[in-house]
Amino acid sequence: MSANGNIELLSATLAKAKSEDRAALVAYLPAGFPTVDGGIEAVKAVVAGGADVVEIGLPHSDPVLDGPVIQTADDIALRGGVKIADVMRTVREAYQATGVPILVMTYWNPIDRYGVERFTAELAAAGGAGCILPDLPVQESALWREHATRHGLATVFVVAPSSRDARLATITAAGSGFVYAASLMGVTGTRESVGDQAQDLVRRTRATTDLPVCVGLGVSNAAQAKQVAGFADGVIVGSAFVKVLLDAPDARSGLDGVRALAGELADGVRRS
Repeated sequence: MSANGNIELLSATLAKAKSEDRAALVAYLPAGFPTVDGGIEAVKAVVAGGADVVEIGLPHSDPVLDGPVIQTADDIALRGGVKIADVMRTVREAYQATGVPILVMTYWNPIDRYGVERFTAELAAAGGAGCILPDLPVQESALWREHATRHGLATVFVVAPSSRDARLATITAAGSGFVYAASLMGVTGTRESVGDQAQDLVRRTRATTDLPVCVGLGVSNAAQAKQVAGFADGVIVGSAFVKVLLDAPDARSGLDGVRALAGELADGVRRS
């Protein structure tokens, strides 16, 4: 039995946001944080607040692109014993509960060890929409893309301000679903401003592809979301949600907090 993933749902969701003259709100949360069940509840809360798409992080012991907030959450998840099976369960239950596109963001090594065919088949069967693969070089991605395409999964690559135009074209030609534009050099985290570098990167990326371009790294409040929504197809927020959960005195207030933040950000991406 070969289940089909939800790349079409992802594309339709991004197209719907565009038809409403707004950016999509993409929320990132790590699997297994604060617990596996708690992480699933957090996904439901951000969607209730207004997130259009959710990225589930696969916790990694050496998350090179992630700043201290997400590293802390990953440590908690890993100490809790989170496994790839828990990531798949998170995708499945979050998708069944919300109906929104759910992607997995992961470094390549865990997929490689698990087996590409097994990972893509299980992700599709769970209702996943695809994967964001920040450290998989495009020139080494053929095996992954073959299986992802077979299972109806998006392959989202990350571009950065340092990417030259010719390189951007290579990356975007290989990707599907959307392009993840990292707005800043360096690691994830909240920033005071998400500036001109991001806008220039989106402009250069759009010159190479018709795929939607979503901007992540540094957006933490409605004003920044509005700024990015002025030039991007989607606004990706991760560390700000994770920080709310880390700082919350208890589980209920954490869920209330991420739902409220999603609501503020959802207003921001509406550019009104």
